[in-house]
Amino acid sequence: MIGTRVSELLRVVHENPDITRADAARTVGIGTGAATELVARLTAAELISERPAGPAGRGRPTTVLQPHPRGPLVLAVAFAHETWRAEVVQLGGQVVACDGDEQMAGAYGDGERILHEVQGRLTKLRRRFRGRIRGMGVSVPGLVAMDRLIEASTLGWSGLDLSVLWPKAPVMAVGNDATFAASAESRRGAAVGAAMALHIRVDAGLGGALVESGRVLTGAVGLGGEFGHVPFAGDDVECPCGARGCWGASLDGFALARLLGQPVPADPVAYARRVVASEGGTERQAVELVASRLGRGIAGLVNAVDPELVTVGGLGVDYLNAASRALDDAYLAGLMAFRRADPPPVLAAQLLEGGPVAGAAEEAWTRLWPLLPT
Repeated sequence: MIGTRVSELLRVVHENPDITRADAARTVGIGTGAATELVARLTAAELISERPAGPAGRGRPTTVLQPHPRGPLVLAVAFAHETWRAEVVQLGGQVVACDGDEQMAGAYGDGERILHEVQGRLTKLRRRFRGRIRGMGVSVPGLVAMDRLIEASTLGWSGLDLSVLWPKAPVMAVGNDATFAASAESRRGAAVGAAMALHIRVDAGLGGALVESGRVLTGAVGLGGEFGHVPFAGDDVECPCGARGCWGASLDGFALARLLGQPVPADPVAYARRVVASEGGTERQAVELVASRLGRGIAGLVNAVDPELVTVGGLGVDYLNAASRALDDAYLAGLMAFRRADPPPVLAAQLLEGGPVAGAAEEAWTRLWPLLPT
């Protein structure tokens, strides 16, 4: 029982930086005496620390709980289409150090070399903090099952063992980038407090997750949320996954290039953003068509899973901002009639491109709570 309360108190401090000891006790559901004892244990273990709260009027002065200056950290790594980023994150979600590469030169199909190079950079980060980093989360744009990468088609990676990034990591959480972005959005972004949130992320592919009260629903082996491979598209284009008619393949930069009769772009994400920013009439029509496809697909998922709200990230934010009318019209038209009077709102993600790496940190912390020594 004491271990459960310790884990719960750490989670509460993590999710509510600078929470007062009294509020933390109420959230955990314990009395002030028990809270005092737990806080003393966690302070002695260098997990949290206390400082006096600001003036609060009459009554006994209180304290707020915060990360210990020598406390545990997690390492979060996110791979994208042509970039990678690493962040060292303390209790409460604050980033205390970062590293990364704007361009993974020659990354396509050469995952082993990339992982070896990144592993060296991560080792330097871990040494810098002298044993304080207790776990790692890794976000990848691909299929992940049971913490193993099956395939990242946009990178040409298949069957890679991501544990080489830290072979003896005490805790490692590996997940799809959209899944981790959903986790972060429900804990730190636009979906905080939602009982059921649907997250959609459009990048070089499309993915997402359904999040129930902050817990990501990933399916039996972790492959849940591959919404981009639902056959919502009206065309017969072959997706990199091998199927035809995939929703995600109708929304990305490749889809925009087909609509505009232009060559296949080397970087579909950068290309899509250039098209969205263009003021040309033909480009505008293509963006509105893709935005309407996004809205129609979101409606289908809302009808199926009944979320309280929907958040969109990645290129979805660009489409929402540039062609909101087209997206909204298609969304409402695709909803069952009884939903249209009060439809779940479709919101832009707050964490934007930082969602996957933030989610990797959140999932690493979730796995670490029960293992922290007290």
